[in-house]
Amino acid sequence: MLDHPFLPTLYAHVEVSHYTCLLIDYCSGGDLHSLLRKQPSYRLPASAVKFYAAEVLVALEYLHSLGIVYRDLKPENILIKEDGHIMLSDFDLCFKSDVTAKIEKLEGQVNRTGRIKSRRSRRIDRTMGDEFVAEPTGAFSKSCVGTHEYLAPELVSGKGHGNGVDWWGFGVLIYELLYGTTPFKGVNKEATLRNIASSRDVRFGYVEERDIEDDKDMAAAKDLIEKLLVKDPSLRMGATRGAAEIKKHPFFNGVKWALIRSYRPPEVRGGLVRKKKGIEGGARKGSGRGGGAKKGVWKGRRVLERGSGRGGVPKIGKRVGEKMVSGGWSGGCR
Repeated sequence: MLDHPFLPTLYAHVEVSHYTCLLIDYCSGGDLHSLLRKQPSYRLPASAVKFYAAEVLVALEYLHSLGIVYRDLKPENILIKEDGHIMLSDFDLCFKSDVTAKIEKLEGQVNRTGRIKSRRSRRIDRTMGDEFVAEPTGAFSKSCVGTHEYLAPELVSGKGHGNGVDWWGFGVLIYELLYGTTPFKGVNKEATLRNIASSRDVRFGYVEERDIEDDKDMAAAKDLIEKLLVKDPSLRMGATRGAAEIKKHPFFNGVKWALIRSYRPPEVRGGLVRKKKGIEGGARKGSGRGGGAKKGVWKGRRVLERGSGRGGVPKIGKRVGEKMVSGGWSGGCR
């Protein structure tokens, strides 16, 4: 049973004729793919990409800690809840493997002053240096499944793949959110697969109308994408240490991972309009006893107000495309 704020909660299931209906949270924001189609040139600002990528990364980290390789990461499978946060969906292509969790001790930073650190400071360094790592590095499968534009090279070759396919897909996702297309897309499906299987490295297009802050984030994003889209899975970022390694990349600088649920989602075109808190009895709603907790404002690098909150309304059905039918999502895959 999955138990994570960015993954669906299964409340019940109903057998109807030859259908199985799953009762999960209702995501009134649709999916990330439909939101992307509403943006200018199908691109999101780098700060918004950082927000969505950070939440997807945390969801993948949880799945990998359970030994689950997702294999179907794409914007269509990232739903947007009423509060603007994401929910990963569609787990029919997953496979499970053994995983061993461990605590790694990281070396502290060198004291550049040349002074000998006190016993207390050395003790603090050791405490802060412990890091949780749980990555299914032994996962292996030979089945060829997934969306062709998101397939990793080792999956296309059919020689076998493991946990690295999720980190390849994560790199493709960030690229598409920033550039409005996937990095190896060809004129047809066969050309796309040839581009993925070839030795060609990822290429970046020109993006206009980026402000100064976005330019800095874009440079870091390009570096992250290049490290995730390495054709050799053994050299790919995240292949051995998973999300613990990716979280430290400069693109995610300033993200407070423990407070990620309290960030206020970015305001983007076509997104959900969140109502402002009113004034009642001289106090703002949600700030006193019995009210909801304050949410942080997502600025890409800092939290202005801290807190947390979660809610949802269940729905019946499964999201596959972009059309709502009989209480669930239906349609075709891209």
